[in-house]
Order: sequence, then structure tokens, then C-alpha cells
Amino acid sequence: METAPKRIMVYGVTGSGKTTLARMIGEATGLPWHSVDDLTWEADWTPASEEVQRERISAICEQEAWVLDTAYRKWLDIPLARVDLIVGLDYPRWFSLWRLFRRTVARVVDKRPICNGNVENLRQMLSRDSILVWHFRSYKKKRATIEQFEREQGRYQVIRLRSQRETDTWLRSL
Repeated sequence: METAPKRIMVYGVTGSGKTTLARMIGEATGLPWHSVDDLTWEADWTPASEEVQRERISAICEQEAWVLDTAYRKWLDIPLARVDLIVGLDYPRWFSLWRLFRRTVARVVDKRPICNGNVENLRQMLSRDSILVWHFRSYKKKRATIEQFEREQGRYQVIRLRSQRETDTWLRSL
């Protein structure tokens, strides 16, 4: 009988719904879930140092059970050393970009605090450092990383979900 995974990392393109899925996995399984952005961004959109990020992620990954909503390349080695299951959200660009755009506009309008009290604003949304621009810069790399995870199947289990319907079906199976 196969044991249920206790260390799960959700990985996908920007705007694919990683945080929402990680939270839902945590609710469905009882595993503690963690928002990586809360661990990596300080007030005023100041990134925590790489050393601090690695310490925070290491402390989580040393635990017996966890769900991470992503992993940044600079410390991807830490969760990969212990992960049981990688859930790859590999949605079409139009789908994830639409989600990201809708979410970003909503946050600009409602000023809802995220990432340790930070607030998104119109200037950020339209800047060269915008999360929307980041989507275009990172999309191919993140999809290639999911493909790499699949090639390394055996080190850990990988589930690649290509649509919201597939994700919903998989989540119900938990």
C-alpha cells in the first residue's frame, strides 16, 4: 500500500494558482502549508536576503510534513532534497496570464495586504518589474523546470496538471 505524500511542493508558472492550490491541499490533507512569498518578502517589498530565505525554507523542510506553494531557483535544492510529491501546474499561457491580470487588478483596487503587509499598486503593475512582466520572462523556464522534474521521476513523484479541470479532479481525489 502506497503511503500518502507528506512533503508536497506546488510548482508552476506565475499566475497559475499555486498558493490557492497549496492552501486547498493543506485543508484536504491536514498538512501545514506555507506561502513562500510571506517567507521571502519583507515590508516595503524588500526581499529577505538569500541567507535568510534559505534558513526559513530549511526550517520548514526539516519538518516531517509540509506543503510549499512554490520554490525559488536560488534555494530550490532545499525542498527538492526532501519532497515526496511535486504538483506541476502547467496551464496554457492565456489561462495563467488572465488569472494573474485579474488578481493583480483586484489587489491594486482593493489594496488588500499581501506578503507581510505589502500592497500592490498601479505603478508596480505597469512597471518593468511588474508581476505581469515577470510572467512573460519566466513562463518558458518554469514549464521547462516542470519537464525536468518529470524526467527525474523516481527521486520524487510528479503530477503534471494541464487544466483547471485536471486540478479539480486531482484535488477531489485527496
